[in-house]
Amino acid sequence: MKARFILTLAFFLLTFGYVVWHLWRITPAGWPGKLGVAGLFVLWFLAFVAGIGFSERFSLRTATVLYEAGSPWLIAFLYLFLLFVVADVASLCHLIPKTLLRDSAAGLAFAAALVTLLLVVGNAHYKHKYREELTIETEKPLARPLTIVLASDLHIGYHNRRAELARWVDLINAEQPDLVLFGGDIIDRSIRAVEEGGFAPEFRRIAAPAYAVPGNHEYYSDLARAKQFYAAAGITMLQDECLDVAEIRLIGRDDRTNASRKPLAELAELGDLADLAEPTKPTEPTEPTKPTEPTAFTLLLDHQPYHLEEAEEAGIDFQFSGHTHRGQIWPASWVTDALYEKSWGRHTRGQTQYYISSGLGLWGPKVRLGSRSEYLVVHLEN
Repeated sequence: MKARFILTLAFFLLTFGYVVWHLWRITPAGWPGKLGVAGLFVLWFLAFVAGIGFSERFSLRTATVLYEAGSPWLIAFLYLFLLFVVADVASLCHLIPKTLLRDSAAGLAFAAALVTLLLVVGNAHYKHKYREELTIETEKPLARPLTIVLASDLHIGYHNRRAELARWVDLINAEQPDLVLFGGDIIDRSIRAVEEGGFAPEFRRIAAPAYAVPGNHEYYSDLARAKQFYAAAGITMLQDECLDVAEIRLIGRDDRTNASRKPLAELAELGDLADLAEPTKPTEPTEPTKPTEPTAFTLLLDHQPYHLEEAEEAGIDFQFSGHTHRGQIWPASWVTDALYEKSWGRHTRGQTQYYISSGLGLWGPKVRLGSRSEYLVVHLEN
């Protein structure tokens, strides 16, 4: 773990130095101009560090400003790094003149314009919330069709604030759902931000029973206080629990951050046992029999979509997960696609259906490039 941290830090310092050096080289107007551009980039980085890592040390207003102003630095850094790498390769291959990378007003203007364009377009794309609709037909008994709204990774706090949450709640209520389910990471990293920001009343406006499972960020923010916030918000947190609600069997897994969470097979078995008839006294010894199949449609909430085969083996009908954000921005989406069996969208294994959400909100900069912000509307019917 220590070696990995050292390697990661060394890689970051090298890439950071590479970008600052290129900004210094490409800026015209001598030392004052170079120092100004490179210095502003470093100050932007420090605002990012303060907003992301030390926000609890500031007032809520100051922390919000630092988070909002500093977090876009991460996007700028990534795309400046990629731009300068491509430019260096192109220069070596004589595809562009070397003068474009040294004391070049045109080169600096192009880099600044490109980053600004990506931030503006990515922010506009993030603000648009996609409505994904899925109809599931089941042979398991339902008294009536059900509409279920599912969302994951809201990450409310310093950047996704109460006004934004109010808009999301309006979208949820417009579906007139029978049930609302959250797949983890409702909170970003700061429980203080949601407590002092008065977010709980907005959740209480949801016009249907609401359930959620914890994600890794609930653990980061303080799980005990997150539970208290959920209760104040009218949301039932499920941690390795199975219950019957709105005519379906709902299983809520604890996040895999908890290494001692129950195996899914054990949770599914608890649900199966609930379907067994009252025990009777056998008149003769009989061979043991397997529990009967559950008669209710089984829906699993599991924040992180690892080991999808477990849901198939446990006989789950539908699993909803989040966590991946599908990388939030390209090319990070390539990384999540490589890491997970399914990092976004619909999926099927055997008789089990899945939906892996890229999230309604996001962490850090409010920019989406190569991914989308979404919520899922499931119509469950016979």
